[in-house]
Parts: sequence; C-alpha cells; structure tokens
Amino acid sequence: MSAESSIPKKNFLVRILTMNTSNQKSGRSLPLWRQLLLQLLTLAIGFEVMFPILYIITLSLSSKTERPSQLQLIPQEISFIGYQQVLTRPTANPVSFLELLRNSFMLSIGVGLVALLIAVTAAYAFSRFQFKARQILMVLVFIPLLMPAVGLSTPLYLLMNSIHVNDCGNGVTAISPFFDCAANANSSLIFNLRDSLLGVGIAMISGALPFAVWNLKGYLDTIPHELEEAAAIDGADSNQVFFLIVLPLAIPQLAVTFFLGFIGHWQEFALPWLFLTKPENYTLSMTLYNMTGQYASSIPWNRFAAMAVIVALPVAIIYIALQKYITGGLTTGAVKG
Repeated sequence: MSAESSIPKKNFLVRILTMNTSNQKSGRSLPLWRQLLLQLLTLAIGFEVMFPILYIITLSLSSKTERPSQLQLIPQEISFIGYQQVLTRPTANPVSFLELLRNSFMLSIGVGLVALLIAVTAAYAFSRFQFKARQILMVLVFIPLLMPAVGLSTPLYLLMNSIHVNDCGNGVTAISPFFDCAANANSSLIFNLRDSLLGVGIAMISGALPFAVWNLKGYLDTIPHELEEAAAIDGADSNQVFFLIVLPLAIPQLAVTFFLGFIGHWQEFALPWLFLTKPENYTLSMTLYNMTGQYASSIPWNRFAAMAVIVALPVAIIYIALQKYITGGLTTGAVKG
C-alpha cells in the first residue's frame, strides 16, 4: 500500500471550507471558512456604522416634521423641504445659515491652522533640541490630555471673561485687567473676549495643542537626522532645514493632525455654548442643539435631520480632499523606525 493511499481523503465540504483563498504561494494561508467569517464580521460592522446614517438621511428626505412611528431605512418619499427650511431660516434666532457656516469654518479651520503652526514648531524643538527640563515640559504637555475638555472650561471662562474693552467716556478706552476706568466714570462695555469667536478660538487652541504636539513629535522622531545634517553641510541654515526639509516630509502627518483636529473643532459644542451669548456668533452645532425642544414631539425631525446631514458634509469633504495625505500619514509612521 502506498503512502498516498494510506492518507484519509477529506470529504468535499471540508476541502471547500479549507481551500486557500488568499492566492498567495507563500505566507499565511486564508481558508474559505475564515474568509467567510471575516466577510460576515465586516458586513456586520458596516451595517452598524451605516444604520444611523441611513436613518438620518431617510428622515431628512421626509416632508413630515413628526418622527416616524416605525423604523425606515429606505425613503418613502423624496422631499427637500427640510433642507430648504434649514438653508432659509435655521432657527428662530435672527441669524442666517451662511453666518452660521462662516462662524463654524472660522473656528474649525482657524483653530486647526494656528494650532498646527504652533504644534509643529514645538514638536520639532522637543524632537531635535536638548535643553533643560525637556522631559518635564513634555509631561506637562501630556497632562491636559488626561483631563476632560469640559473640566478646563471654568478656568478658561474666567480667564477670557477678565479681558474686555470698556469705553470710559471722553474718548478714553480701558483694556481690563490692565487698565480700568475711573471710579466715577460712566463706562460701557465695547468688547468682551469671552463672548466672541476670538475668545472661543483661543480656548479651543489651548485644548488642541497637547494632542497635536504629541502626535507630531512622534512622527518627527522618525525623520532621519542625516537629511538635516546633509542639508546643513550644503549650506542650509536652520530655517531652511525646517521649512525645506522637515515640513515637506511631515506633510502626511500634518494632514492627519489637521483632519483629526478639524473633526473635533467642527463638532465642538461645550465651549461655544458656555462662552457665546450673541446669536450672530453661534455655530452650526449650537444651532442643531437649539432645534431640540423640551419634548420629542416638539422637534421638527425632518429639519433636524437635514441640519445633521449638512453639518456632517464638510467633514466628509475635507477627508476626501486630504485622503491621500491622511492615508500616507497613518501608514508611513507605522513602518518607520
């Protein structure tokens, strides 16, 4: 009896389930049963992610303001009245949709760019320079990441609220807390840093910097020092090395840092809600919250869903625009060493 005939043959079902579906001659094989299991798991995760998105889109395309009595993932009608009402008059406040959009873009993009500019210079200093208390400062930068952002809102509120400009009369202007009007002067408030987009932006930058510094510092550590040394030998000064060598190599990670920050800044609600009181300074996330009433039956659900879709669109557009750099930043840093 030959050796081949002594080996028991597998039945047809076992051969099908254990066949290699990876199409690779070497490396780890992927049996069919495992491939099917992975596909089912992927479909389950995809359905879980897409379920709320499909529900909100279906709700936004309805002409009825009440919430559906049954679950609907496929639109029963195609009506853009909710989008039309949101774009025409988002809320009862005297503010247009374009003003809300401008405020949100000014905060998210402005905070993202300023935080990125400060963070990349700080991260480069931590990565390349050796100075006293370097480790201590890195720990101090990391500590705010351990605290919830809402926990820092009270000191930020008090700090921003202490800086305001007063009209003391007779052409005299005082900037508090550096200068105050006379005790008998009839002063009036001109500008309060806390109740402004500038004040909210400064507060948001303080919360965005720790993560940006740590994220960029880890990536800059992977850039070979020899590139900078070669540029210095060729006569490049420190600024040229930073702007012409380091920054172009760090573009993928800069895009990742900006995108992750943009998501948080675009959806930021707590700080603007605590700081701002004027409707003309409101953001889209604040307006979305203003659509909610005391009871679920009082919420215009089609307009609420339409506003939610509109708020989510810029994040998707920014991701598509930076997708090449984001993918490169997420993968390149993982293989460098």
